Amino acid sequence: MVAEGDERRPRYRAFGPKQIGRIPQLKSLSREQATALSIASLVFPFRVNEYVLEELIDWSAVPSDPMYQLTFPQAEMLDPRDFAHLSSLVKARAGTDAINDCARSIQLRMNPHPSGQMDLNVPKIDGRRLVGCQHKYRETVLYFPSGGQSCHAYCTYCFRWPQFVGIERLRFATRKIELLVSYLRAHHEVTNVLVTGGDPLVMSSNVLRRTIEPLLGEGLEHITSIRIGTKALSYWPYRFTTDADADEFLQLAEDVHRAGKHLAIMAHVSHAAELYPEPAQEAVRRLRDAGCIIRSQAPLIRHVNDSSRAWAEMWKLQLDLGIVPYYMFVERDTGAKDYFEVPLARAYDIYRRAIRRVPGTGRTARPDRDVRRHRG
Repeated sequence: MVAEGDERRPRYRAFGPKQIGRIPQLKSLSREQATALSIASLVFPFRVNEYVLEELIDWSAVPSDPMYQLTFPQAEMLDPRDFAHLSSLVKARAGTDAINDCARSIQLRMNPHPSGQMDLNVPKIDGRRLVGCQHKYRETVLYFPSGGQSCHAYCTYCFRWPQFVGIERLRFATRKIELLVSYLRAHHEVTNVLVTGGDPLVMSSNVLRRTIEPLLGEGLEHITSIRIGTKALSYWPYRFTTDADADEFLQLAEDVHRAGKHLAIMAHVSHAAELYPEPAQEAVRRLRDAGCIIRSQAPLIRHVNDSSRAWAEMWKLQLDLGIVPYYMFVERDTGAKDYFEVPLARAYDIYRRAIRRVPGTGRTARPDRDVRRHRG
């Protein structure tokens, strides 16, 4: 992962569905496992990078390793009939169009946008819909910049998987920051803007500045917090340490702070293994030194973190690093929900047992309200 001519700077290198055969660690898989992975990746978004492969996955524990489950699609994520049909097409060499049509059919049956999220909560200004924005909560508006609708690596459970499968009408994104600014000036009840994706931190710091700076202007004094939802802290921590524009991002964070607002990094961390490597811990230190508040959140995911021990270990580590545990979610009704979901009663029990194991300073983590409502 080292760039030519600079032994200090790791180079980002990603692998997608077409490069699965080039991932050296997968040579340890059986032929059956390798074939199943290839089939599943035709339906579910797949991207992994060398940092994740080398630093986060315990290859001696594959396929049950949590980080492997988090990044590599599994055959069981598909309905057995769909898996068999797609497998038969691949085996028969049915052709790219037939295989892609089958994969698209499966994707469209997976409830890609639950609860009408493509239509509901979309704000309007002067009768014009702000596509690529959502005003889901009174104080918070979500903004999906088009340049941030990808990730350094994809999570298998992601409820926003339709952003990454190449179906344009399922994507939720915009380039029109000026319309968002106009909307915010007219809505003083909004105090928080969440820049989300995908992952906005796949954008260069220069492009990200063009997204953030307009939110610091006149008439937006009521906006006190700008949040960035990201997985970069654990999937590519060099974004904050040795990348060519890492210092530029930290300067942007300081500029937001000087403007009287705070920049919150909403870190998606699903397992303690993501934060043990030194590059991730160094990234945390640099962000905190720049005045960023780091909050952590993740869904409760079967095969990855469905135990109170896993959550307690993760929250304790986050406290040690100065990260504020924020939210435990449950799986949304989309994608491979049946593979990842945990019964709500058990989910609440995991939360309750985990929160008892952390100090009072770590009991800031809240369960998703659906978990609280179903106490079993």
